[in-house]
Amino acid sequence: MSFPSIRPRRLRSTPAMRRLTTELRLHPNELVLPLFIREGLDEAVPLGSMPGVMQHSMDSLRRATADAVAAGVGGVMLFGVPEVRDAVGSQASDPDGILNRATRVLVDEFGSDIVVQTDLCLDEFTDHGHCGVLDEKGAVDNDATLERYVEMALAQARAGSAILGLSGMMDGQVAVVRQALDAEGFTDTAILAYSAKYASAFYGPFREAVDSQLQGDRRTYQLDPANRREGMREAILDEAEGADIVMVKPAMSYLDVLADVAAESTIPVWAYQVSGEYAMIEAAAANGWIDRRRAIEESVLGIKRAGADVVLTYWATELAGWLR
Repeated sequence: MSFPSIRPRRLRSTPAMRRLTTELRLHPNELVLPLFIREGLDEAVPLGSMPGVMQHSMDSLRRATADAVAAGVGGVMLFGVPEVRDAVGSQASDPDGILNRATRVLVDEFGSDIVVQTDLCLDEFTDHGHCGVLDEKGAVDNDATLERYVEMALAQARAGSAILGLSGMMDGQVAVVRQALDAEGFTDTAILAYSAKYASAFYGPFREAVDSQLQGDRRTYQLDPANRREGMREAILDEAEGADIVMVKPAMSYLDVLADVAAESTIPVWAYQVSGEYAMIEAAAANGWIDRRRAIEESVLGIKRAGADVVLTYWATELAGWLR
């Protein structure tokens, strides 16, 4: 008989050997926790489609952020849900709007311990649920939307946000926001560009989280799921326009795009493990079909292995606690 002379199993033989030879390690600082703050709440409200995730009151938001800090999570990304919406999302740029108020609270209390970031998009704030201003035909007007993004960016920067998450997928959004921030003296405020954001079915539970008013879809501005090269093109454009970080979203179904961007980018590359990815694992685990902890760890490892420097995940605090 001929026996193998090369035996890769030697490096898998014991837990200690596997720990010694592992190629990738997660760290709590590489995780960002998305958080939803809803105006008018006195206490947190659980989300049915995302077990364990809440729409927060101001008090519960502070507690969730304190837990994230204690676990060593690197950042929190805030999404605001206002009581009143209108066609242009006025509350998004109101200094006293729920997102900007929450930002000030967290920055004042936790700003030296965790990176407070804000979602910069109009969909949570408009009565039609789109990420921009609509024209007379009901289509999203790219350039009119950019004007609103500038107003939002300045409001969020004044509230103390360290990183603005430009998630609306309007052409030229990074350039106009960077120019406006610099002109107003906010040269240290960073831009996270949701560069390769796809028109995905996996955003479904998020729509509950922000009480989305969307009618129709966002396929005229978010990327076609069939297009790989287009994701890279968007990331290259955003980097050239002044983005400090680029993002691929969702993560799970777009690991090829993530790997492409990570291979070419000269700036950090992040990925968002979105609500549908979270909900699927939670649902399967609740039915006893998979090992919950192992599935969570493996899913985030896969995103990191594909090239993400940081992962936005709703498990950030829990996962960070396991890693410490």
